Amino acid sequence: MPHQPAVPADPPVTETTAAAAADGTVTVAGVSVDTRHWIGGRRVTSATTFTDVSPIDGAPLAEIARGGAAEAQAAAAAAAEAFPGWAATPRAERARLLHAIADGVEKRIEELSQVETADNGALLRSHRRGVMPRVAHNFRFFADRLPQLDHDDFETRGHTNHVSWDPAGPCVLITPWNAPLMLATWKVAPALAAGNTVILKPAEWSPLTASLLADIAAEAGLPAGVLNIVQGYGAEAGQALVSHPHVRRISFTGSVPTARHIAAAAAANLTPVSLELGGKSPLLVFADADLDLAVELAVEQYDNAGQVCLAATRILVESSVAEEFTERFKTRAAALTQGDSRDAASDLGPTIHPRQLEKIDGFVQRAIAAGARAVVGGGPNTGLGGLYYRPTLLADVAQDSEIVQEEVFGPVLTLQTFDTEDEAIRLANDTRFGLAATIATGSPERAERVTAALVAGTVWVNCFFVRDLRAPFGGSRHSGIGREGGDWSFDFYCDLKNTVTAPNGWTNHG
Repeated sequence: MPHQPAVPADPPVTETTAAAAADGTVTVAGVSVDTRHWIGGRRVTSATTFTDVSPIDGAPLAEIARGGAAEAQAAAAAAAEAFPGWAATPRAERARLLHAIADGVEKRIEELSQVETADNGALLRSHRRGVMPRVAHNFRFFADRLPQLDHDDFETRGHTNHVSWDPAGPCVLITPWNAPLMLATWKVAPALAAGNTVILKPAEWSPLTASLLADIAAEAGLPAGVLNIVQGYGAEAGQALVSHPHVRRISFTGSVPTARHIAAAAAANLTPVSLELGGKSPLLVFADADLDLAVELAVEQYDNAGQVCLAATRILVESSVAEEFTERFKTRAAALTQGDSRDAASDLGPTIHPRQLEKIDGFVQRAIAAGARAVVGGGPNTGLGGLYYRPTLLADVAQDSEIVQEEVFGPVLTLQTFDTEDEAIRLANDTRFGLAATIATGSPERAERVTAALVAGTVWVNCFFVRDLRAPFGGSRHSGIGREGGDWSFDFYCDLKNTVTAPNGWTNHG
């Protein structure tokens, strides 16, 4: 899953401005978006704001209400107050409301796509075709899965054991900027389906579609306080939320440093956490692979300007085919078109923020200074200006180098070679991460052997980014804690209860 970097330094505070209309709304890509928080079923202002800017052209989009301790307290109180009623709502009614939210998303796919493209710079065509339909699917899947949530009873010396999933309580969900609404609803949908109330804190670099989700949920009839949205910075709103004693679950997608802060805050209240963190995933290309397929898989890692935590940024190629692979890769990469995300011809858009562009280029320039060779790209796309970074492939990199070991989160790949299967596995596993891996091979037996040896939460064989909500998702090592998806989501967002009934336990002796 995608992730955000460590909490950046906050820009200067600005007093609430006239950027929003009297009702708190602004127009983005022709769509009315409310800039205020959504707490307890109503819009809430803050004394200060932060500026949301489009990465496509640097244009300011809105002044967003900047939450802190007061807004976090209000949201936690609203979620706690709404929890008993929502937890007691029958499963069928919860499922109906989630389907109604999905209906609302589907009616507004074009609006959501336009706003999110303006807000985070991902391709408009991708939002239309895949991302926003997936948002609706997230709600439908967990709505449909909820009635099926069951476990066979089992016997213990004549006693019957019955397993049930009880709602846990208010949940804080902190989500990243690279696929804002899709990744938010990946958490919101199962949390609501399970009977929990939710406080969502969207990333400060891309908050707009979360506000639209509040409107959609209200129109669908979701009771007040069941879904709350607090906007702001991690060090302010986020810290206040994750340390609040009312909160019974925390789910975070983001960076390892931020996760450490969240885990420390959660520990004080013994609040369970689910953490989906960074990745430095490998793509292993064996000599028996279909090289055209392998090249396509490698170039696909530039999707969303490389801002995907699952991306296989370390390309490991068997030595005997490395030269041919590299030449084909160069040809295929040269065919990519970089430009305005709203243009149907664009294959890559901008990076999210000037600080992110600076971070990406810092990694690349340090690697080149240390001896790496830019086979493709190697710097910003100066012809376009702004936040566009050329798709880059670096060769002649050492296994222990920064560029191989640390997550760049941009359109930057490294190329290394191996001679044996064992060496490929060793290189693939030799980072502190374990989120995903991709294998290109023509041998089912090799695929089985290598998959068993890889440290990764997800392994793709001759494919990439195929996701099924029934499957578990998460990472090993520093890539995270826990699994979500399918029944694993309900296991996290619920308190599991086992009820043991004695034989003949219903005999009335009165």
